Amino acid sequence: MSALQGSILGHPVLRKEDPGILTGQTEYFDDLDVAGLAHIVFVRSTVAHAELGAIDTSDAEAMPGVIAVYTAANLDLHDHQGFIMLPPTANRPPLAKGKVRFVGDVVAAVVAESRQLAVDAAEAVIVDYEPLPAVVDVEAAIADGAPILHEAVGSNIIFGAAGMGLGAPVEGLMDDADVVVSGKFHNQRLAGVPMESNGIVMVPARDGEPATAWIPTQAPNSIHGELAGALGLEPSQLRVRTAAVGGGFGSKAAFQVEFIIAGKAALALDRPVKWTETRSENMVAMVQGRGQVQFVELGLKRDGTITGLRVNLLAETGAYPAIGAFLPFFTHTMSGGVYAIPKIEFNWSAVMTNTTTTAAYRGAGRPEATQLLERILDMAADELGLDPVEIRRKNFLPKFDAPGAMAASGLAMYDTGDYAMALDRALAAAGYESLLAEQAERRASGATKQLGIGLGAYVEITAPAGMHAEWGAVEVEDDGSVKAFVGTSAHGQGHETAFAMIVAELLGVPMDKVTLVQSDTAFIPKGAGTMGSRSLQTAGSAVYRSSEAVIDKAKQLAANLLEANVDDIVVGDGGLQVAGVPAKLVGWADLAQAAKDPSKNAGIDGLDQGLRAEIDFDAGSSSFPFGAHVAVVEVDTETGRVEQLRHVAVDDCGRILNPLLVRGQQHGGIAQGIAQALYESVNYDEDGNPQTANLMDYAIPSAAEFPNFETSNTETPTHLNPLGAKGIGESGTIGSTPAVHNAVIDALSHLGIRHIDMPLTAMRVWDAIQSA
Repeated sequence: MSALQGSILGHPVLRKEDPGILTGQTEYFDDLDVAGLAHIVFVRSTVAHAELGAIDTSDAEAMPGVIAVYTAANLDLHDHQGFIMLPPTANRPPLAKGKVRFVGDVVAAVVAESRQLAVDAAEAVIVDYEPLPAVVDVEAAIADGAPILHEAVGSNIIFGAAGMGLGAPVEGLMDDADVVVSGKFHNQRLAGVPMESNGIVMVPARDGEPATAWIPTQAPNSIHGELAGALGLEPSQLRVRTAAVGGGFGSKAAFQVEFIIAGKAALALDRPVKWTETRSENMVAMVQGRGQVQFVELGLKRDGTITGLRVNLLAETGAYPAIGAFLPFFTHTMSGGVYAIPKIEFNWSAVMTNTTTTAAYRGAGRPEATQLLERILDMAADELGLDPVEIRRKNFLPKFDAPGAMAASGLAMYDTGDYAMALDRALAAAGYESLLAEQAERRASGATKQLGIGLGAYVEITAPAGMHAEWGAVEVEDDGSVKAFVGTSAHGQGHETAFAMIVAELLGVPMDKVTLVQSDTAFIPKGAGTMGSRSLQTAGSAVYRSSEAVIDKAKQLAANLLEANVDDIVVGDGGLQVAGVPAKLVGWADLAQAAKDPSKNAGIDGLDQGLRAEIDFDAGSSSFPFGAHVAVVEVDTETGRVEQLRHVAVDDCGRILNPLLVRGQQHGGIAQGIAQALYESVNYDEDGNPQTANLMDYAIPSAAEFPNFETSNTETPTHLNPLGAKGIGESGTIGSTPAVHNAVIDALSHLGIRHIDMPLTAMRVWDAIQSA
């Protein structure tokens, strides 16, 4: 939010979290010192698709330090349903039964006194496989005669638009078009690769305390419900906690079957059990993201006016479908983007393949929508001889405010937006006309290194349906310090700082006297976790409203203590005072103590838990941040090498609470978006063997591969919450990928190159140049 005089909100405030992280004092789950800890290691399938034969564990069981070896035959586990809307016929056995369906499927588990002993024993487990034909390509998976992954399903299509009553043909869709531009786009599969891999420490019930699972998750309360059910425990018999979490990007919102196996082993052995995922395991076992094949047609008038859009989409689910099978719904929802498109026909199918399961990855269905739309728009501009800026301006939805504007897909109501403003700001910051002039000079001179300029205009949905409500509470302690409780779960976003700023602003206390309580089901009764760029607008608003409720109660106490009219009580420095009389102040410590004193709280309701208030905040709808990115690249036409020279981003996330936190989210998102455009891709060979199962083969760029990001913001507040805030965590990812992609194609368009699929590696670009 625009900084107000005397207000902490809207100012850049350094993160409270960082000193502990930088000095090594912050603990992660792998740092926990738990007495009597055993270690579990998984034996994973080395074959993508096979009948599972005998599993010989005898040698492993006889090895030193081995406590137990488990297979599906001796550990009773229920199959796990990946997503509530999917049929149970494709549920996953935590330990494989009958078949294995991808490289990484869990076949056995070894528990030993140390991790190294468990690793040694796992290597002694002998598994017989009868290989079956594998399928890794979604188009091949739906072809006649394709190998079927789950015979009970009868097909490799597990879900789709029809299952939600969507996808019907639109009559006369292209009747008004003078030109129809078409393209086939591969939005490649990506790995989340959080800095901290996955794992669990499961501690059985002790000394009247429930069993406790320490898991580096984005959603402790969601994990709690699933894990308790899978282990046959009542919710009260299980506590789920996180230590610090080293990144998530959506991947750690997923429920992993390894949690069930480790948890069940700990309960069976009645001793703590720990699993720490290796990086190579992480690259095949942790859920992955994206993975769509998109067939796109755009109808236009010759002046560039869009008349209709048709999309047919195949989405990869992996071998055991989870929420990745549903995410094309968000692609459909956002398929109109920032444009006034009169008609949209959108059909999609979620297809199973012999690969790792897909789920959410930063953006989760929304980047895929922006990517297909911005790519086909640039192709249309090229075909019609229009500037990419001109075709966008011609089709933008006009500026709007509350109550909003209907998305072209008809599946969402945008809250506030001014899309032309964001593009104009980005073009001005980039110096667009000067860039065009430089590009023309290079082309005229026949330079080896050609300049490309790419645009990405976007709108995205944050706090999506089902996630726009959150629980929060604020409690003043007897010493005057304050605790804020939230149902979100930070893993790098800066919540400790952001929520402390809100409390400090409303209660007039220093930020260092505010403690954030999160990620522990013993203290957090409910919560949707952190995903979908939802935390500040939902949990932040819950903290805001709870702080207001605390003030209302405290004003009644202060009026009694100061013998004043409650209407004359205002927030002062460290407490409440009589307006205009700062000397008549009662501090928060005294107010907290008075709240528990019957002689001082008479006639005041809601003090049974002291000076505390809690609320379920519900925005009632999602918010829709937007923006525009301009990428400038240089392409070496002799080698195909792409170097990004500049990246300009103008992102609008409503009112900004802390510009420093927003800038950090922009930078991280942009980096991951560029990485998809130029570097990252999960690849398999035709037999389903992973080709990118470690960081030697999966290309994660470092800071050295990026230019300095030129980021700025516009502020278009939403009416949906008291902060006026929208999400920012995924915006950079959504705007940057199409901008960079379009820039590379723009650099080569004079050679007749129309499209190259991502990632735009030097080899792919060079091949396209040779074929031009």
